Amino acid sequence: MTDDASARYKRHRFPAEIIAHAVWLYYRFPLSLRDIEDLLAERGIAVSFQTVSEWTTKFGLKFAHQLKRRSIGNFADKWHLDEMVVSIKGKKYWLWRAVDANGYVLDALLQSRRNKGAALRLMRKLLKSHMWTAPSLQEFL
Repeated sequence: MTDDASARYKRHRFPAEIIAHAVWLYYRFPLSLRDIEDLLAERGIAVSFQTVSEWTTKFGLKFAHQLKRRSIGNFADKWHLDEMVVSIKGKKYWLWRAVDANGYVLDALLQSRRNKGAALRLMRKLLKSHMWTAPSLQEFL
């Protein structure tokens, strides 16, 4: 671990490796804070879900950017745009997810109303970020 990284974790009760592992679990897998608490407890690390929440708030943005940066270019050749209706606090929302053939979620968009144009912009943004040019997305719909 570099000096810069160890300085970030200074004055914390747990070693940097444990903090980094807990934050990595939270951002890499669809786990709740209590799930992470249980996983760490299985390894003999007594930490509360509130502590994991504080770690994800404090160190999470950097981890999320590293995971996203690391995963660029490792996607399958086929992508799918998945649309579903979800209910959040009793209100209907439309969730658009761009998923590759391996099931990895490339990006997601949550809207209060159904908007096909915004979903197409999401796909164009993904294609542009991966330096692919498509003549028109309309021919694929």
